[in-house]
Amino acid sequence: MDRVARASFLALGSEAVVLVADPGRLQAACLAVATEVQAIDRACSRFREDSELTMVNRARGRPVEVGELLLEALQVAVRAARQTDGDVDPTVGRALEALGYDRDFAAVLPTGERPPRFAAVPGWRRIHLDRAGGRVRIPAGVRLDLGATAKALAADRAAARASQAAGCGVLVSLGGDLALAGQPPAGGWAVRVSDWHGDGLQAEGQTIRLHGGGLATSSTTVRRWTRGGERLHHLVDPTTGGPARVVWRTVSVAAGTCVDANTAATAAIVRGQRAPGWLDAAGLPARLVRPDGSVVRVGGWPEPDEARAA
Repeated sequence: MDRVARASFLALGSEAVVLVADPGRLQAACLAVATEVQAIDRACSRFREDSELTMVNRARGRPVEVGELLLEALQVAVRAARQTDGDVDPTVGRALEALGYDRDFAAVLPTGERPPRFAAVPGWRRIHLDRAGGRVRIPAGVRLDLGATAKALAADRAAARASQAAGCGVLVSLGGDLALAGQPPAGGWAVRVSDWHGDGLQAEGQTIRLHGGGLATSSTTVRRWTRGGERLHHLVDPTTGGPARVVWRTVSVAAGTCVDANTAATAAIVRGQRAPGWLDAAGLPARLVRPDGSVVRVGGWPEPDEARAA
């Protein structure tokens, strides 16, 4: 593979990693990524008092004028809900708060004596988007959380913007959600797929090569906390309002965009035993890891000795 340059910085409560195929263009790519990530954060963060999403959540049923970026992010979230029959639902905000995920994850207390509470998930059809008028309305009491799609959208937008600014191939990873744009290095981008993107190249997992599109990993092992002696995680099953039953500790999916990959990976965690057949029927290369570490590969995901992924 050609020599590439790498930089990283904190973004969206996690690590942003930028790789460029032309080492001399790293600074331009990083600036473009940082600009895009900051815009997404101002529009879509559930934890910023000044974000547009916070204004929508606090509007008590009134329509709110918002910018094009939040409208796009909400359209993406609604599309994800429709594609997954509601398994990926942006109206899980109240359910996450009830479970204890009511602030930036770095500030969530790891343990608590009070047993967890479950809150009903109203459903994505309660979201009313007026694209022409630039307005959003949700019923009083509904709280949106775009964690399942907004970071992936940011990765897709940031990679496209960075590639244009740098004039070369770019890989952008936001907390392990990867998007590629432009001409990749010879042989593609080498990516280590594991339970957590921060584990490094020596972590248990698999190295694959990507040439375009996006890759996302959803995991029940990283964002975890305890309430009343019960272990919880952040991936909510909308049918119960509680954490999805842990059939898979990690699901990684490759797709045409990071948004599509993240949507499928999150839905797979929620769908549990039904996930492999669903992913295979959709033609999505995926790697699913059970709690005991055994691996299921579907949709053309490469075996460990193969040189490349879709």
